[in-house]
Amino acid sequence: MGWIVLSILTALFESGKDIVSKIRLGKFDAIMIAWALRLYSIPILIGITLFLPLPIIETKFWWALLIGGILNVWATILYMKALETSDLSAVAPLIAFTPLLLLFTAPLIAQESPTILGAAGVVLIACGSVILNINGNRNIWQAIKHLFRSKGSRYMITVSIIWSVTSAIDKVGIMSSSPLFWATSANIFIALAMAPIVLLKFKGEWKQAVTGWAHLLPIGLLGAFTLISQMLAVSMTNVAYVIAIKRLSIVLSVLAGGLFLKEKGLKNRLTGAAIMALGVAAITLYGLE
Repeated sequence: MGWIVLSILTALFESGKDIVSKIRLGKFDAIMIAWALRLYSIPILIGITLFLPLPIIETKFWWALLIGGILNVWATILYMKALETSDLSAVAPLIAFTPLLLLFTAPLIAQESPTILGAAGVVLIACGSVILNINGNRNIWQAIKHLFRSKGSRYMITVSIIWSVTSAIDKVGIMSSSPLFWATSANIFIALAMAPIVLLKFKGEWKQAVTGWAHLLPIGLLGAFTLISQMLAVSMTNVAYVIAIKRLSIVLSVLAGGLFLKEKGLKNRLTGAAIMALGVAAITLYGLE
C-alpha cells in the first residue's frame, strides 16, 4: 500500500504549493508564477534522476511528452490565473472533477479501469468537492451554478478537464520510461515551452523570475516533490485513484484559505470534507481487486 502513502504526500505537497503560490501572486504575475513552478522544479528533479539508471524509452514516450507537455503548458497558466482571480478556497475544490473525468479518459488512454467501489469512492470525492463550495445561503444546485459564474471558476474547470487527459497520458509516459525520468522530462519540456511566452509577455521584466528566486524557489521545490510522489504512486496503481486521493489537497487548501488567508465560509465546508474522506476510504479499502 505504498501508493496510498505517496498519494497522501502528493496531496500535502500540492496544497503547500497552492498556498505559497496564492501568497506570491500578490507580488508576481500569474504567468510568471506558473513558469517559476516548472523552472525551479528542474534542479531537484534532474539531481535525483541522475542517480538512477537510464530507462528503456519506448516510442510512445515521445508522443506522450509532446501532447501532454503542450496541454500542461495551457493548464499551468490557467491554474495560476484561477488562483490570481479568485479565492483559493473557492476554486481549489473544482480540481476534484479531474478524477471523476478520469473514470472515462483512463480506460481510453491508459487502458485501466477501477473497481465499482473504487469508482464510487472517486464519485464521493467529486461530490464532496461541490459541497465544499456551498456557502450558508446556497443549496447544492445554486452552488453548481455558481461554479460557472466567475472567471476563476471557469479557468479551474478547464484545468480539471485538461488534467483528466494529461494524468492518463502521464501513465503512458511512465510505462514507456520510468516514473522519475518521465516527471523530469515532462517538467523540462513545459518550462522550455513556456519560456517564449514569458519572454514575449514580460520582455525585460522576465528577470524577476531570477532576482526573485527566494520567493519563487519554495513553489518550485513543492512542485518537484508533488511530481515525484505522484508519478511514483501512478506507477503502482490506477491513475484515477492517485489523482482522487491527491484531491485531499482541496481540504487542506480550503482550511488554509480560511485560517491563514482569512477567506470566508470555512465552517460550512466540513460536510464536504467528510464526504471526501469517505471516498478516500472506499478507494483505499476496495479500490483494488
